Amino acid sequence: MKLGEKVRGLRQEQRLTLQVLADITGLSKPLLSQIENDQVTPPIATLLKIANGLGVGIHYFFEEAGDRQKFVLTRGEQAAISQRRPGKDMVQGYRYKPLAPGIRQKKVEPFLVEFEQRAWDDTLYYSHEGVEFLYLLDGELEFHYADQVMRLLPGDSIYYESSEPHGYVSVGEVRARAVAVLYTKG
Repeated sequence: MKLGEKVRGLRQEQRLTLQVLADITGLSKPLLSQIENDQVTPPIATLLKIANGLGVGIHYFFEEAGDRQKFVLTRGEQAAISQRRPGKDMVQGYRYKPLAPGIRQKKVEPFLVEFEQRAWDDTLYYSHEGVEFLYLLDGELEFHYADQVMRLLPGDSIYYESSEPHGYVSVGEVRARAVAVLYTKG
């Protein structure tokens, strides 16, 4: 996906230092550096903060130069799931794969998300502008939303305001997988 390269390129194009982008986004300078150097794949909420700070929609990071098509068919084996460095896989609690790369300026961004099997801890909370829809395909998912905890089973779906702190962990025998659709005003 070349997320780091796109972040660095856009930041440099706007003549922003890492420190200025850190101040704008509220993210740390070392984290931004790790993202730009592809040492860390940011969770969606972090990528949204970067997109907002750079004045682009999140779609910017998932499109290729020259993409002008009106539809995109993505075969299961084509789209790459976000990768982390060895030993740091799923550090943020999930991995994601864009399901509609190649369409510019989408109104919604669909992802296939795979959640980590682990104990919940509050560092897994995220919040960002917009709304999300999640449809659970496999496994069981513990969904934390503000002060509520819900257990989702395959076939369950949830639609929510993503400005509230929210997060997920996979529970049970099978790692949870879901289709998530994200809408932001960016």
